[in-house]
Amino acid sequence: MLLTMTKTRIDDLPSAWDERAQLTTFLDYTRDTVRVKCEGLSDADARRAPLPSSPLMTMSGLINHLRWVEYYWFQVVFLGEEDEGPWTDEDPDREMRIAVDFPLAQLLDEYAEQADRYRKLVAAHDLDTKAVGQIRNGVTIDLRWILLHLTEETARHNGHLDILRELLDGRTGV
Repeated sequence: MLLTMTKTRIDDLPSAWDERAQLTTFLDYTRDTVRVKCEGLSDADARRAPLPSSPLMTMSGLINHLRWVEYYWFQVVFLGEEDEGPWTDEDPDREMRIAVDFPLAQLLDEYAEQADRYRKLVAAHDLDTKAVGQIRNGVTIDLRWILLHLTEETARHNGHLDILRELLDGRTGV
């Protein structure tokens, strides 16, 4: 099965120039870039780990990781919900390990559906809204920090996706 594109961002310019529009546009742009990097990739290639020293580094694994990272920051830290992520103390990278059990299109669709829910969550809160949960050393963060962190995390993993894609089938420059 080959994945086909359903949406493509052509740039990272916001529709307005206020802080919220800029932050959400950059996060959406990096999310959309994840999708573009997977265009035309087979499920078999999405599950391959071309770096011998990194057996969990697959396209599928990174997509699932990004999905669960957003879940963690929005639902566990920001909303203070119970952590129901796939990771465990014994297997802290489980979200990457189990990703190969699912079709790439399903992983991307779940990531996109979740992003739609989080867009609504972000729209309903002020950027200065403090998270219910705390992070390292008992620090309380705000929604603005979460948006910035997720943009950084997604952009960093887009670089990993670039490298994997080139190793898998030679495709570059997306």
